[in-house]
Amino acid sequence: MSEDEKLHEEAEEIRKETAEDAPELAEHDRVADLQRQLEEANNKALYAHAETQNVRRRLEAEKQQASAYAVTGFARDMLAVRDHLDRALSHVPQGALADEKVKSFVDGIEATLRELDAVFARQGIVRVESVGQALDPHKHQAMIEIATDKAPPGTIVEEMQSGYMLKDRLLRPALVAVAKAG
Repeated sequence: MSEDEKLHEEAEEIRKETAEDAPELAEHDRVADLQRQLEEANNKALYAHAETQNVRRRLEAEKQQASAYAVTGFARDMLAVRDHLDRALSHVPQGALADEKVKSFVDGIEATLRELDAVFARQGIVRVESVGQALDPHKHQAMIEIATDKAPPGTIVEEMQSGYMLKDRLLRPALVAVAKAG
């Protein structure tokens, strides 16, 4: 035990002995103890208030996130519908468009696609740029490499399936073919 600690203990013992004979000193000690308890209670209350505010802020942020990205599951499902409409249009032979009934049918599918794209845009769903871009593993999924001299290695040369973003989150990566040195 250090010299300071010994002196402190000795002073406390003298104080206790003196306090027994001096009621005003005992009263002072009781007030000091109550002030210490009040200060502790105030600190706990301030801490609890700060913690409550932090929880409130965190919940508000989570609520905003949940609201902003609530359409995620539905949007992924709708991407499959869009893919099917694209495939349907890609399989219509050019010669068939001469028939008015077929042309009217194709026009209806194209109008449906335009409306679906407008709904996507209103919800913050945008297509990921792919062909001609450098491969970005956060947006693209490389399926194959193609040997070519027409594009630098690591550049996307073909898109097999479109990728989409919901605001700043990836909904679905674009499935792509990437150039490699020929």
